[in-house]
Amino acid sequence: MTAADPRPPDLATLTGLRSGKGRFYPEFRVTAQRLDRVLAALDTISRALVQTVEGPENLVRAVAEAARVHLDADWVLLALADGALPEASVRHLILDSGGAAYAFEGLSGARDPGPSLPDAVLNRLNDILRGQLAQFRLPVIESRHAHVPIELDGEVIGAFAAWTPLRRTLDATDGMVMRILAGQTAVALQNSALFSKSVTLLAQSEARNAELLATQRELGAAQRHQVLNSERHRIARELHDSVAQTVLSAGMQIEVCRSEIDASGRNRELVDRLDLAKHLTRSATEQLRSAIYALNQPGDAYRSSLTEMLGQLATVHMPEDLRVTLRVDGSAAELPGEVEHALLRIAGEALFNTAMHGNATRAIVRSSYRDDAVSLSIADDGTGDPAKLRLMLRMAEATDVDGRHRGLANMRARAREHGGTFDVYRSRIGGVRVVARIPRVSERVTS
Repeated sequence: MTAADPRPPDLATLTGLRSGKGRFYPEFRVTAQRLDRVLAALDTISRALVQTVEGPENLVRAVAEAARVHLDADWVLLALADGALPEASVRHLILDSGGAAYAFEGLSGARDPGPSLPDAVLNRLNDILRGQLAQFRLPVIESRHAHVPIELDGEVIGAFAAWTPLRRTLDATDGMVMRILAGQTAVALQNSALFSKSVTLLAQSEARNAELLATQRELGAAQRHQVLNSERHRIARELHDSVAQTVLSAGMQIEVCRSEIDASGRNRELVDRLDLAKHLTRSATEQLRSAIYALNQPGDAYRSSLTEMLGQLATVHMPEDLRVTLRVDGSAAELPGEVEHALLRIAGEALFNTAMHGNATRAIVRSSYRDDAVSLSIADDGTGDPAKLRLMLRMAEATDVDGRHRGLANMRARAREHGGTFDVYRSRIGGVRVVARIPRVSERVTS
């Protein structure tokens, strides 16, 4: 109020709403409700998008649930076109008014869509999956239906749609919320896929690093073993070519002297001393031969047993979240070095697959010694499918188109090289069990 205008400011001036008698308070209530709805929508959007690090499944569920709650929708559909964002494992999701989830594939705990789903929802899903989005390049906001495209780098990769009941009329604010959700979903899905891929690559690099460290230790031990053997052979050659020959020559000279003294028949005491010297040189020669023989033998007497090497593999070279148990059936016996090497490599490859691809928390390595054969089994509680792995094994053996799945074929090849077998079964603890069996007396198979 000023001196020029003594009238106090009215409500229209303070609130920006005209107070034309019966219109002010209804308009104010509608504006307040819309503002509350927008604030609630922003809160649900923020809570949905923080699910990115929890994986694509939780993200898609959270985004669809945010739209369902905000719109009070009967049906919500979120789907990606085939071929778009190939790293995203969850391709589509449908929610009903109660929040129940429906999906044909790729979503754990979701129901299989049946005849109860409206034709409009199923037809829209088919259109999106097939990439038939020409008619939906722009957002569509109707009184009971909203459809907004999901775009990434200027390309439509999917769509977000909702259908509301009669009591819930959609407006521009709802369209804005849907566009925000759709726009952020594409980026969040891509980030989630990249995050999951980075976690997988990190786990693989840690496993490979453990393998490299183990290989480095093995190479270091092998190098030390080679140096030691070389030195042993050098000492053996020196003993044979110098010391042993000198002792033999001394023995021969003693024998000559003894025969000459014995022929003369004089000095019996000297003959006895020469006999003792002859005996000592002969004993020294025998000891030298034993030492030379021992030095020329391979230094395998103190090598680790298969059980010890499997124990090291199970406890030292595995990720912390995979608990590996080693069990031995029967009396452990020493096997040929090549057989032990093959079994150790099979165990390492199987445990690597368990740690990297099996989603397992527990594994059991069991070596069984029988009179006719030795067997090695690795069982886990993961999510692997034995039937699928057997199919992959047959495909890998038939053709190696892209170089994948060679691990199974390599394990079978190692077993067959020693006349053995390799098979894949269902594990008693829920996952996959691979078994390699090699005869105790076998001939190496050559190709």
